[in-house]
Amino acid sequence: MRNTRCWWKYDGPEGKQVPRGQIAFFVDATKCINCKTCEIACTESNGSGSSRRMRKVRTFERGDFPHVVAYNISMSCNHCELPACLEHCPTGAYTKRASDGIVVHDPEKCIGCRYCTWLCPYGAPEFDEDERKVGKCNLCVDEIETGEMPACVKSCPMRVIEVGLLEEIDGRHGATISVKGLPPPEVTRPACRYRVRIEARDV
Repeated sequence: MRNTRCWWKYDGPEGKQVPRGQIAFFVDATKCINCKTCEIACTESNGSGSSRRMRKVRTFERGDFPHVVAYNISMSCNHCELPACLEHCPTGAYTKRASDGIVVHDPEKCIGCRYCTWLCPYGAPEFDEDERKVGKCNLCVDEIETGEMPACVKSCPMRVIEVGLLEEIDGRHGATISVKGLPPPEVTRPACRYRVRIEARDV
């Protein structure tokens, strides 16, 4: 059985699980089959009626016929070190938690101005036409605080998505944030790493 507990946590006050540092997604795109189970699980865990997709599987194509390659990247909020959404939100709806680096969106403070949707280079915040507000991945923070893994991690049949300490993930074989088709990482310094095919590495 898959381990769905957060191994990097230790018990904190009031029974909450306290992180030891910045946590991040690790996505092994070499195993992604584009089934979109992670998208569905994310949508259901954030309200099945929402039109937002807080996690998306994107397909990139490179090369010229007959030498064409395609690869899938499962993406959500990267919980960046320098989040553009937080920097430019006029109402302070975004915060980056000092304890674990998760960038959290507060819908009660959101006025639906959409500035964050225009400024995030990864397109993580999405506007909901029905609610007239923005939403994004909060890394299933309620689950994280009880020691559980996010919905996308638990649901992926290929075990493509993991969550752990950034310092550990950054040292994994093949880990990179420089991927062809994605913005330069220097812009916001994403707390996310991917393992991709050689053709997809932006080196």
